[in-house]
Amino acid sequence: MNMAKSGEKVSKEKIERKPGFLYYVGSDGYVWQNPMKSNKSGKKAKVGTEKIEREKGYIYFVDSEGYVSRAKMARKSRAKK
Repeated sequence: MNMAKSGEKVSKEKIERKPGFLYYVGSDGYVWQNPMKSNKSGKKAKVGTEKIEREKGYIYFVDSEGYVSRAKMARKSRAKK
C-alpha cells in the first residue's frame, strides 16, 4: 500500500468528485455521495463499485486524488465503565 501525506490509499477505483457533494465510505463499505445543504438538486447515490473492508481504529475518506484512503484516528481509547 502506498503511504501518502494525507493517509494510506486503500482502493484501486478512482471516484470522480463533483462540486456540491460530500463523499464518504458508508457502513456497507461502498463510497456514497450526499448533496451539501446548498445543493438543492442533488440526491444521495452510491458512486463506488469497490467494497472497502474497514479496520477498527481508522477513519476512511475520499482523498483529493479521488481514491479511498485511511488515517489512524488521533484519539486515545478510554476505559469502559
